[in-house]
Amino acid sequence: EHLVGKNLVFNAVLAEQPPPQRGDGVPSDQLARAYRESAAVLLDAFGRPGVLDRSYQGPLGAATGAERLKIRMYDLLAHGWDIAQALGRPADLPEDAAEESLAFARADGRAVRPGGGCFGPARHVADAAPAIVRLVAFLGRNVPAA
Repeated sequence: EHLVGKNLVFNAVLAEQPPPQRGDGVPSDQLARAYRESAAVLLDAFGRPGVLDRSYQGPLGAATGAERLKIRMYDLLAHGWDIAQALGRPADLPEDAAEESLAFARADGRAVRPGGGCFGPARHVADAAPAIVRLVAFLGRNVPAA
């Protein structure tokens, strides 16, 4: 539900509309469909002409559409890692996307900042760790020792 809700919030920001009200939730047997639909709507929103260049106000302050896309990407990668961990599966996520997301999150500073951000304080991890592990550690996840 969280991923569906965030897709809808990002879509509302790009449409310069108020964020959707929290509903009663999505029944568990409809989550996959709800996620696919919300992702398709968001993909369409990011694909509109000029969206990436414009600045939008949102919960994280002002950011361009391109910056919002990068924020959404690192959030989705982190949650993908969370799901893999919960299932005891390897987080087979694109290394280049994780590397780019980590560089953006570090430079941007909205995710992790003193006094509060969207994520917990950064955790230490080896520089040689896979990019997805370095990303989620930066975003405050407890990373198992290698």
